[in-house]
Amino acid sequence: MYTKRLGPYTDWLYTVLSVLGNAAVLLTSALRPTHLKAPELLTVNLAVTDIGMALSMYPLSIASLFNHAWIGGNSSCLYYGLMGMIFSTASIMTLAHHSIMMISVIWLELNFGLGVIWLYSGLWAVFPLLGWGGYGPEPFGVACSVDWASYQDSLNRSTFIMSLSILCTFIPCLVILFSYFGIAWKLHKAYQAIQSSDFNYGHIERKVTLMAVLISSGFIVAWSPYVVLSFWSMFHTKGKDSLAPVVSLLPCLFAKGSTAYNPFIYYIFRRSFRRQLRQLRVLISCSAQPDSPSCGETGEEGRQSVRSDLLQSLPDDKSRAPLVGKLGTAALERV
Repeated sequence: MYTKRLGPYTDWLYTVLSVLGNAAVLLTSALRPTHLKAPELLTVNLAVTDIGMALSMYPLSIASLFNHAWIGGNSSCLYYGLMGMIFSTASIMTLAHHSIMMISVIWLELNFGLGVIWLYSGLWAVFPLLGWGGYGPEPFGVACSVDWASYQDSLNRSTFIMSLSILCTFIPCLVILFSYFGIAWKLHKAYQAIQSSDFNYGHIERKVTLMAVLISSGFIVAWSPYVVLSFWSMFHTKGKDSLAPVVSLLPCLFAKGSTAYNPFIYYIFRRSFRRQLRQLRVLISCSAQPDSPSCGETGEEGRQSVRSDLLQSLPDDKSRAPLVGKLGTAALERV
């Protein structure tokens, strides 16, 4: 009974937080498209994957949870699994590429384009449709994904699941961990070597390290219970129905939470993002009530003034701080 009450309302909460938070990221970026840098485009891409997952999947899952059974049969299950594969793979590959871009501040600049991320994700999503692997219901029965339980049924299913696990889960996670902790270690050593009273190295070091750890560990923590449950169902197909409902439901809820927390991290650590959100709120208010005193002006002139302020709220890259300070600032902006 507890899980029946917990599931739909938790999914609904994740949907609202994910849509509102990631929409804010997309709106603040859309108002200054010509000023976006490559790392910021990756942040936008991550927001697209998160909000795409929330809009295309969560409503169907919420309806199934309220119904206590999957809605729509095989066709909706196939759709749900396909969307989940596309957006989850695109998300982890974006995070992996983001981490490489971050560490390349010190080593070298790498940029292979967002198109490759979506092409890679789409390729893995259509493999089951072409006959390699398959989609099926998850243990709790109110969502669909890769048919993990069919791992022992055939060589076709087992090779797909193992290839997917290695190339779309384990390797990207290792890249994320090594890249983020690598940049944190190099910044730590650099700040120990160079000291300056004109630049607060320790403050930036703490922010870079903490933000990197939160983003990388947050994603891995959110998805780890789901991965563990999936692997358990691969090798215990006969006993999957013996799992308590809460045991099979909670990992799914944890994984869905990964679409909601990134905007909160940006809000806490990025002063420019907080400033842009305040200005965006004023812009929306001026559009709805152009004669409001808070706009300072009336009509289109007021809205244009707020847009101009928003464009001027970009991170300051022209600091006169030493080279190491600039590296720290750049790393912080790229997270």
